[in-house]
Amino acid sequence: MSGVLELVRDDLRGFAGYSSARSARLDGEVWLNANESAWANPGDVQASCRRYPEPQPQELRERMAVLYGCAPEQLLIGRGSDEAIDLLVRALCVPGRDGVLCTPPVFGMYAVSARLQNAPLLEVPLRDTEAGLVPDIDAIIAAARQGNAKLVFLCSPSNPGGSSIPLAQVEQVATALHGQALVVVDEAYAEFADEPSATTLLSRHDNIAVLRTLSKAHALAAARIGCVIADAGLIAVLRTCQAPYPIPTPCSTLALEGLSDAALAKTRARITTVRSERERLRTALGNLPSVRRVHASDGNFLLVRFADAETAFQRLLAVGVVVRDQRAAPQLHDALRITLGTPEQNNRVLDALAALESAA
Repeated sequence: MSGVLELVRDDLRGFAGYSSARSARLDGEVWLNANESAWANPGDVQASCRRYPEPQPQELRERMAVLYGCAPEQLLIGRGSDEAIDLLVRALCVPGRDGVLCTPPVFGMYAVSARLQNAPLLEVPLRDTEAGLVPDIDAIIAAARQGNAKLVFLCSPSNPGGSSIPLAQVEQVATALHGQALVVVDEAYAEFADEPSATTLLSRHDNIAVLRTLSKAHALAAARIGCVIADAGLIAVLRTCQAPYPIPTPCSTLALEGLSDAALAKTRARITTVRSERERLRTALGNLPSVRRVHASDGNFLLVRFADAETAFQRLLAVGVVVRDQRAAPQLHDALRITLGTPEQNNRVLDALAALESAA
């Protein structure tokens, strides 16, 4: 065994996982091998739910591989990016020994998964610069080496900071930590950014993995469809650690419809709208006296710092607008994260905050 598979926990190498009734490739007309009901549920009008689903729906896997520019065997579908994060931590980190590195303020599931696995958490805070909240690459490499990190999570574009990480910096981390750690690039918001995907680095660096999701740009958050893209051997290991039937058939069907050519065309148009609204709202918010700073963003959200974040938060709530309070996060004591909505919804945000100005 060589390459990235050497990063897998010793006790999981060769682990076969659970062999479900759908694991074996069998053909037949009367299926009596999985203790399923012979009749559909009365509420199942499509009669599609009495059978267990494919563990990895092949048509969806192929469609997503085309979407993300990889081979199907390099892609594992899961229940959003959250499951992929959990699988990676469980498969690679020996409890109490192998560290997980992340860069706060950032998406909280990296730390949650590390804690559940009893993996030491290493935190290298983002640097607050004129360009925004950006990673300290040299510090990340040094902390990963010193803290025995097995996983390094880089969120690009960062949530909630909004900044993308240049691919040259991702490659720098992967090169420095080759043989020690897997560098996981979380690209949940990549559709809204200009930076190319880190999947373009996989052919040169087998210790890079990429997370993608249909929850954001593709508007399928409730379907819980995400994936991890990585070395095919590592993907096979992760599959053995995954639950037997992770993708419900209705969710798979919905995802396929949402990735049709017609649906993708509408999604691209909506992404263009979001990007335009992002700049409009950023400029308008930046002109409000109560706003200290609006961070540049490559995502579908803006991180906004207020002179009085509590008053702004409550004012928005009073008019029915719910935003994400970020004040408990490191470095963000004065910040709210505002997702880009429709132009009409964004106007509602601006009107509410403008009214706050006039009332002051």
